[in-house]
Amino acid sequence: MKVTCTGRRVTLKQSFIDLAEKKLAKLDKFFPQEPAAQVTVTVEKSGQTVELTLRSGSLTMRAEKTDERMEDALNDAVDLLVRRVVKHRKRLGDKLTAAAAQEAPQVTEEPMNVVREKHFAVKPCTVEEAILQMDLLGHSFYLFRSVESGGIEAVYRRANGGYGLLVPEE
Repeated sequence: MKVTCTGRRVTLKQSFIDLAEKKLAKLDKFFPQEPAAQVTVTVEKSGQTVELTLRSGSLTMRAEKTDERMEDALNDAVDLLVRRVVKHRKRLGDKLTAAAAQEAPQVTEEPMNVVREKHFAVKPCTVEEAILQMDLLGHSFYLFRSVESGGIEAVYRRANGGYGLLVPEE
């Protein structure tokens, strides 16, 4: 597995990078293609956050955990990714190897039921207007048509208090 480690407001020690490569190596058996992993460590007053992003072909998985020690956060994030792979192994089908099917299920399979469908007009607006509308509605995301590009985009509230923008590639 190709692992890239990045530190925000911290310089990562080689021992942590080696630990990350060792922990993420146990995910190799699940993927037919060699996955690439991005490990980002952010140090804040509230703790140390480890974000893992794993890409293999068209499949992208993400996990984020915060703890007092970055090593503990890394362990929790890797465990979360393993649980997600095992839980969704049937739905992922040929994107995974046979190793995923052999793992003992830790969580019962839950059907993906759509419990509500909502139709609405997608109005053209700027990103700032979309964020304002999202806040006024009290939602965590808002879908809109961009005035600048004319495409469908989404703004969302991030866990750290900021906002994100989803722009589909053409």
